[in-house]
Amino acid sequence: MHDHDQRTPTHQPPAPTGAQAREKAATDAPACPHAPGTAAPAAPPPCPELFTWEFASDPYPAYAWLREHAPVHKTTLPSGVDAWLVTRYGDARQALADARLSKNPVHHSEAAHGKGKVGIPGERSANLMTHLLNIDPPDHTRLRRLVSKAFTPRRIAAFAPRVQELTDRLIDGFADRGEADLIHEFAFPLPIYAICDLLGVPREDQDDFRDWAGMMIRHGGGPRGGVARSVKKMRTYLADLIHRKRAELPAAGAADEDLISGLIRASDHGEHLTENEAAAMAFILLFAGFETTVNLIGNGTYQLLRHPDQRARLQRALAEGDTELLTTGIEELLRFDGPVELATWRFATRDLTLGGQRIAEGDPVLVVLAAADRDPERFEAPDTLDLARRDNQHLGYGHGIHYCLGAPLARLEGQSALATLLTRLPDIELAVAPEELRWRGGLIMRGLRALPVTWDAKGDSDPATDTSSPL
Repeated sequence: MHDHDQRTPTHQPPAPTGAQAREKAATDAPACPHAPGTAAPAAPPPCPELFTWEFASDPYPAYAWLREHAPVHKTTLPSGVDAWLVTRYGDARQALADARLSKNPVHHSEAAHGKGKVGIPGERSANLMTHLLNIDPPDHTRLRRLVSKAFTPRRIAAFAPRVQELTDRLIDGFADRGEADLIHEFAFPLPIYAICDLLGVPREDQDDFRDWAGMMIRHGGGPRGGVARSVKKMRTYLADLIHRKRAELPAAGAADEDLISGLIRASDHGEHLTENEAAAMAFILLFAGFETTVNLIGNGTYQLLRHPDQRARLQRALAEGDTELLTTGIEELLRFDGPVELATWRFATRDLTLGGQRIAEGDPVLVVLAAADRDPERFEAPDTLDLARRDNQHLGYGHGIHYCLGAPLARLEGQSALATLLTRLPDIELAVAPEELRWRGGLIMRGLRALPVTWDAKGDSDPATDTSSPL
């Protein structure tokens, strides 16, 4: 759903350190001429280490350094691919909408070197390359138009009761225990079941998708083989599901038609959607449609627990039936510690200049959404969490033609999850110190491996009798 799902392991050799880092920082930092006879200004501190496990826990100081000293910065990624990191808001917004930066990996100047390193493991061998994350107009325009009808405000509003039902059912599963891992037991299954429903995956098959998606998350920062195996299983299943649904299509115009049936109908009525395209579209919506929401719920809950004043403010508003702070609060959580750290790969189709740096044709460009959304040139007090923030044109869901197609669904799921958690488990707290939490490795996504919490099990409100939740 979101143009954001490729992973690169982060446990491989980190960026240069020591003398190498200082030399690199001096090369990358902008020159500062000074008058003859005066002392040269102090050199900036060396570039912080990037893509280490320590960096993953809190990347924001390193991104602040890059914004100030090297806002468009060429680095070698853990995978060995050289890429430009774009960290300032203005440059990021420009890059996300720049037609000279293609989403198609064929424009990568190091296609042989980068093969398998700049996309989803296994998507090429499974014939799943033709999806919204890898194509440009006019194909991107055609395919996006076919899928966008599933994410209209009316369709999402009609889906809200199902999301609330899933939310309450999941909380019912652990509410009387007084403890849970909110990632494994709540943030992860909620969007999996929701997107499966929307796509039309039968209920009896949805646990299989949960298992495959779980393997993708578990292996996101490690060996890519686990992800590739899951991709292959998904591809085999989707090919069979498409065949079955083609044989039993509902009547044209059925109000409850699922998205896969809609893609098949479009293919059968002259929209030139091949079976591979239909499978690739279903796959990417499943793949991209769950992990962003896992991280939105996980990161959002974590930050509310770390900011008790903001959490109490939201709880008071919910108790009064006021959802306005919930609406602005979701946007602020997306800005402050969003689920997508870097936008997915782009490749220069010609030489261009970005942020004063010359980008050569074929060079990969990665827009660092997490850095842009804390740019003090754009956001007042950017390192402060303010759920009531109004001027909040964050880039958490991208910008331009690749803006997140599933943003309305993700917002709905995030609002339902956070409001219901805070209402039913009002005294929820972290079960471990923040420094004990571990963040999943990976280049594109930002999310916790686990989020252990505790609460007074006697304090849970039964959703059947509780009237305080506005959702």
